[in-house]
This record gives sequence, structure tokens and C-alpha cells, in this order.
Amino acid sequence: MQDILQRAARIRLLILDVDGVLTDGRLYLSSDGVESKAFHTRDGHGIKLLREGGVSVAVISGRRSRAVDLRMAELGVEHLYQGIDNKLTALAELVARLDLRLDEVAHVGDDVIDLPVMRKVGLAIAVQDASEFVKRHAHWQTANAGGRGAVRDACELILEAQGSLEALLDRYL
Repeated sequence: MQDILQRAARIRLLILDVDGVLTDGRLYLSSDGVESKAFHTRDGHGIKLLREGGVSVAVISGRRSRAVDLRMAELGVEHLYQGIDNKLTALAELVARLDLRLDEVAHVGDDVIDLPVMRKVGLAIAVQDASEFVKRHAHWQTANAGGRGAVRDACELILEAQGSLEALLDRYL
């Protein structure tokens, strides 16, 4: 765990996948083709806490969704990449734009499409219900499943390692 905390202490950018990470991975399509997604409020608050703690947040998703646009705007997530086939391209753009080293980046994923990025960054996180193959290539695994608090787990790990979690939470007492 000491290695994980050292990795987390360096993080300046958290990258999130959407389906299976910010959501439970299920796609809801109405008969007229309208898609909807369910996001967990604790994950959203974790993102807000992380941003308040000085860590940037980005989303890279292989799919496009208006629901994701709306939710990320609500949470103040400025770096949103949707419809991305090659997530490494988006990673390279983010690292250059934010002037970061790869060891200052964490990624939360759940499936094989996330592995190219997870294998490059300083802290690779798999959600609790990620594919077993992905879990084997992660540095750390969340206690909660995707769409059910996994993002909050990742945010709190980073904030705890950086020594700011307690102060951010104490504001609510």
C-alpha cells in the first residue's frame, strides 16, 4: 500500500472512463433511440472534492453521450473527450496541454480499451467489478463497483495520499 500512496501523492490529473466507471456499464436505450445513464452522486462529490484539492479531472470515453456532456459540465470537468477510439492520443494531448509527466496522471478503467492508458500512467486504478484481465494490470482496485462509488474511492485515495482529504471533509462538520 505504501507504493500506491506514493504514486497517488504525485497525481495532478485523474482521467476517468465513463461506461463501467462513472456508470455501472449498462446502456439504457428507449424505443425511440434516446440514451440515458445513471451517475452516482457520491462519485460526483468526489470529483468536486478532488478539484477543490487542486487535482484536475478529465474524461476519455470511446462513446459519445449528451448525458455525459451535461453531467461533466455540472461537475466542472473541463477536459472531456468522447468518441475516442485511441485513448493514448487523448492522453498525449492532455499531458502536453497541462504540462504534466505521465507519473502525475492516474486513470480509472474497467475494460481492455482502458489498458493502453492505464499501462502508461503513474497510477492505474481498476474499479471493483472490472474485468479480471484489467485488474491484473492495475496498481490499485477500488472497493466499490463502477457507477456505485468507485470514482469516489479513487478521489479519496488521491486526496488522502496528498494530505488534503481530512481538511476538505472537515468543512462539513
